[in-house]
Amino acid sequence: MPTSTYVYPPAVAALQEDKMLPPSVELRQNKYLNNAIEQDHRFLQRVIKPGLGFKSFNTARRTIKGYEVMHILRKGQVVGVLKGDVLSQLNFMAKILEVAA
Repeated sequence: MPTSTYVYPPAVAALQEDKMLPPSVELRQNKYLNNAIEQDHRFLQRVIKPGLGFKSFNTARRTIKGYEVMHILRKGQVVGVLKGDVLSQLNFMAKILEVAA
């Protein structure tokens, strides 16, 4: 069995105890259930490797947050901004960053 099957139950239990996860959250252990989640961060690995790492944790945190936000936007997970609609994505970012598009 992969190591992750041993790690997730205590983590979920701790998060539920700390009230960060509702008690209704159920951990279903099947090696295929996490596949979509695991595949979703592949884009980060592809983008970060050419950068040859980060000099500090804060730089890494801020840069990765930016990458993730842009990825969410491109995937169409922002309400009112459709996947593939580059013009609405550009307008959304201009509005958020308060710059002219």
